[in-house]
Amino acid sequence: MSGAHVRTVRRKGEVRTIAGTFAGYAVLVFFSLVFLYPFVIQIANSFKTEPDAAASPISPIPSPVTLDGYEKIFQATDMPTWLGNSILVTVLVTAGRIFFDSLAGYALARLRFRGRRAVFATVIAVLAVPGVVLLIPKFLVLNQFGIYNSYTALIVPLLADATGVFIMKQFFESIPPSVEEAARIDGAGTFRIFWSIVLPMARPALITLTILSFQGSWNELPHTLVAVQDPALFTLPRGIADLVSGSLGSGTQYPLKLGAALLATIPVAIIFVIFQRYFIRGANEGVDKG
Repeated sequence: MSGAHVRTVRRKGEVRTIAGTFAGYAVLVFFSLVFLYPFVIQIANSFKTEPDAAASPISPIPSPVTLDGYEKIFQATDMPTWLGNSILVTVLVTAGRIFFDSLAGYALARLRFRGRRAVFATVIAVLAVPGVVLLIPKFLVLNQFGIYNSYTALIVPLLADATGVFIMKQFFESIPPSVEEAARIDGAGTFRIFWSIVLPMARPALITLTILSFQGSWNELPHTLVAVQDPALFTLPRGIADLVSGSLGSGTQYPLKLGAALLATIPVAIIFVIFQRYFIRGANEGVDKG
């Protein structure tokens, strides 16, 4: 085979590679725009006037730009109350899930007791059950215990979840038992080993659990529908859902509704941006150890 022929074949291969790379990036850019465009529309409409938003709801350019929608959010709605309730519920639920899910995960990963496999199978089964199926039973339980329409009803049922237990159990099983055996020889008890030795080693899993718990509890809507009905106990998702249902009267009120939704999105976005490198690192470590 001549040198000219080899160069021709190599050049064709490079052209195909460049063309394939270009096509791949073109597809990624296209789907990125498709994914991001609704968020652009949300931001743009929140800065529009009511007539402009009603006339051109999918236009990405406000004309004119106004903050009337945001002013109305704080003047005509209970946004401060919703925000305060969401912060309270999210902080307590996130802390509770980190503690209880870690305890349950460690018990399932390390402790040997009768029925351990059955308990873990139940956890897996709960993951497969759609949340909407449990709404009516959840309401009946809350009402029976006399905690319906209270902060207790908003917080306590969410303090542990099957997803968190599963994540922590899988990570604890990746930690070498020899670390705990050495601590046990030194006289440390089970809880001391868990709290002082094993839990600090589970930092990637804890960060992952923190992000998922924060996001889940901050955006939780179905549970609030069956837990409370007093407007003073509404969280942001429940309050925004009330706005979308037309609680403030007639008109589309796109600037107000989309502005409120944008404000509710900001804390979750900030948390993810801050912890995303830990989240990705924890996921990669979990895959490597798995």
